[in-house]
Amino acid sequence: MKPHQQTSDSLYNIAILGCGKVAHLHAKAIENLPNSKLAGVWSRTTKTAEDFSAQYKVPFYSDIKELIQQEKIDLVIVCTPHPFHLKPVLEAANAGAHILVEKPLASTLEDSDSIITACKNAGVKLGVISQRRWYEPVKRVKDAIEAGKIGRPVFGTINMLGWRDKDYYDADEWRGTWKMEGGGVLVNQAPHQLDILLWFMGEIDEVYGQWKNLNHPYIEVEDTAVAIVKFKNGGIGNIIVSNSEKPGIYGKVHVHGENGASVGVQTDGGAMFIAGMSNILEPPINDVWSVPGEEKMLAKWVEEDSAHFNSIDPMVYYMERQIEDFLQAIQNNTEPIVTGEDGRRTVELFTAIYRSTRDNKPVKFPLQPENKSDMDGRLKI
Repeated sequence: MKPHQQTSDSLYNIAILGCGKVAHLHAKAIENLPNSKLAGVWSRTTKTAEDFSAQYKVPFYSDIKELIQQEKIDLVIVCTPHPFHLKPVLEAANAGAHILVEKPLASTLEDSDSIITACKNAGVKLGVISQRRWYEPVKRVKDAIEAGKIGRPVFGTINMLGWRDKDYYDADEWRGTWKMEGGGVLVNQAPHQLDILLWFMGEIDEVYGQWKNLNHPYIEVEDTAVAIVKFKNGGIGNIIVSNSEKPGIYGKVHVHGENGASVGVQTDGGAMFIAGMSNILEPPINDVWSVPGEEKMLAKWVEEDSAHFNSIDPMVYYMERQIEDFLQAIQNNTEPIVTGEDGRRTVELFTAIYRSTRDNKPVKFPLQPENKSDMDGRLKI
């Protein structure tokens, strides 16, 4: 089925598939956008869908195709836990709806490729949620790199030091398991920073990585991972991501240029922040900036960005910006800022770290699905 044709004054009918914690942020974002309407919901659990539909006064359906056809849905936002992305995406694509998927796109390359192929075959647009790209300090770093202010980006780093406790993993049965969650910090917490690093540094040539479970004996998956990255532009990088620091400290992405200048962003700060379970405590800031002639701007930007961040509901505002961009892509028949291929690149990166740990050697890019019983490097180490 072909997607609906839109005019410049169109009101977009949007459906939410999956009615958990993050779905409420999307519902509020949709309500705030003048050209969008939450028109229906679907969930794997009937009671959850009933409660959600009552709260937002929209119908709920037990069949995705029927929802899309009856409510003339233009866009679905898939908010199920990522182990359950594939089925609703395939059904929505076949029914002709454009699709925006919560991160990560999937836990495996095989599912990622199935999603991308289904959307291409159906002629619908696909995007993956990575709303931190709209943070003002993140955009400032990207703009500086694009403008050549640091020369060629030659060294990119991620330091994401967080904490998850037993209550977090006990909250849902799929968390902390290989066959359901598909991984730990790499799959569930790090995708935002991985996506930003790839956005800043470009395509990867090779990765060597190792993962460990350092202090979470009650889960199967990794709580910490490190990697050395070689980029196709000749640059290098390192990745450190962990859920083992109590309390959590920060998430940072820094890029250093061949002219010696450095730019960076602290995307996340605040010891108690857990996505979907507590509020963001600290605004994102540019914590490193040594572009010639702009060194003294850092304090001003921190003050301005913090004031803006504290004047909005950040959990909703940046979702609005990404949904707004996706609707513009539908309207103009262009690509959204975060595409399905971008989502796959993040999956490819954490898959490479798993394979590298398994094989104890660097992994060359690009990667293709292995279709092995070890979940593509996750089980046999």
